[in-house]
Amino acid sequence: MKIAVYPGSFDPLHIGHKAILEYLTDEGGFDCTYLIVSPQNPFKDPSKALNVRKRYEAACAAVARHPGLKVKVDDIELGMDPPNYTIRTLDALKAREPENDFTLVMGADNLEGLPRWKCPRRILTDYDIIVYPRRGYDSEALLEILREYCRKRHIRCQVTLINAPLVDISSTTIRKALLKGKDMSGYLM
Repeated sequence: MKIAVYPGSFDPLHIGHKAILEYLTDEGGFDCTYLIVSPQNPFKDPSKALNVRKRYEAACAAVARHPGLKVKVDDIELGMDPPNYTIRTLDALKAREPENDFTLVMGADNLEGLPRWKCPRRILTDYDIIVYPRRGYDSEALLEILREYCRKRHIRCQVTLINAPLVDISSTTIRKALLKGKDMSGYLM
């Protein structure tokens, strides 16, 4: 099977995430998407790890409300020792399901930093990557910078930009609004 791997904090899942999942289901050509709730992104606030079980359960509930999506909330990172590096997650999925092909899903905001990730050569060489647009990021320009990085190092660069819908909302914006007592239910997945 062809599996899209969509990792993130998902704190909370919102309509922007749903738009990506709908795209992957309807147009992406994937048999399923594994939504990976990450306990702790090495580049983000370590306090996120404290509420991972709550985020995982909320993601399961959100996905259950949308049975038309071909999505499985996967808890693989919840059982892994930190730090939660993407390459370790992809390799663990491949070891668990060697018959499947895994494609990493990421936002354009991650393209520039990808060379600083743990084992970027292995991620780029061993796995395909699809990139969805993010407001404020020139996906084409960032992809060209990454391709140049790969050319100079003789690294395979199977990275594809997708034309998924751009929904201008973030989990951070939702959390801040909720703290102010605003009703954000219309933005949640």
